[in-house]
Amino acid sequence: MTNPIEFAIVGAGWRAEFYLRIAREMPERFRVSGVLARSEAKAQKVREEWGVPVVADLDSLLRDKPLFAVASVPWDVNPGVLTELARRGTPALSETPPAPDLAGLIALAGQLRESRTQVAEQYQFQPWNAAVLSVIDSGKLGAVTQAQVSVAHGYHGISLLRKALGVGFENAAIRALAFTSPLTGGPDRSGPPTQESIGPSHQTHATLEFEGKLGVFDFCDDQYFSWVRSRRLLVRGERGEINNGDVRFLQDFQTPIHAALTRVDAGQDGNLEGYFHQGILCGSEWVYRNPFAPGRLADDEIAIAACLQKMADYAEGGPSFYGLAEASQDHYLSMEIQRAAASRETVTTVRQSWAD
Repeated sequence: MTNPIEFAIVGAGWRAEFYLRIAREMPERFRVSGVLARSEAKAQKVREEWGVPVVADLDSLLRDKPLFAVASVPWDVNPGVLTELARRGTPALSETPPAPDLAGLIALAGQLRESRTQVAEQYQFQPWNAAVLSVIDSGKLGAVTQAQVSVAHGYHGISLLRKALGVGFENAAIRALAFTSPLTGGPDRSGPPTQESIGPSHQTHATLEFEGKLGVFDFCDDQYFSWVRSRRLLVRGERGEINNGDVRFLQDFQTPIHAALTRVDAGQDGNLEGYFHQGILCGSEWVYRNPFAPGRLADDEIAIAACLQKMADYAEGGPSFYGLAEASQDHYLSMEIQRAAASRETVTTVRQSWAD
């Protein structure tokens, strides 16, 4: 049996708790060596709830030489944390976008060019999204020319859109619209609603036209928690399409195939294996198997666990799985969407330094 992956966490906020939950659920796979918390109140909360060592400075956090450190801090603080980890030679997994604005992204691309840094873009590893990308990679749809993504906000949604289209650092013509409509309130980070209320729901809709390929980004701020706003994903290729869970493609030019993406979970309908996600079928073919079964993890935690595993492989000399260049490109496109929505004019992106 191999030793668990040991990593440290810089930050003690809401997002850092995802990493702590994964380590607590799967101690045979992951171990948190320590958490850096600047606030004594947050430090005490981490000690009491998670039972892991908490320190107040980077020297103490890295003393036991964890395999890598997760930077789970606010956007404006993140570049400094990543730069300091790189200076100390510690591989870093950045949980947030690497920098808040274009100037910061350009500066960081130069400063960290030789560093061992990756970004925890987990949405590509969520089971459903991973299944869709697997079908695309299989070639069943032929060359993909269009992707419509209403799954995640900003850079997360852009990452899925680029991967579905097979787009790298190509430039895009962007048109965007911001729209506000009324919506009955639902859950948030603190839990379910305590009373009925109606408030504004902010939606961003954008088209990104690459050469010969079209991306449509659509997301409203409430989707992550809302009970009445759902995910939508459409991918179209020359030989087929995926429309949410509906898959259609041609076996040959005279033989259409129609299949469905079906989620398989243990522990339901009298099954006694325990409660965990097993994988996703496309017809009779497994297109995704949960690598962390039988761990009792939510889909987002499965995806973050995948980032941790891939980061461990990367820190030990393995391949990059989502580097600073990709993360910078996705955040840049997201910012250009906001600029296009504000101006109501077409914005054309420009190749940036990290693409080289």
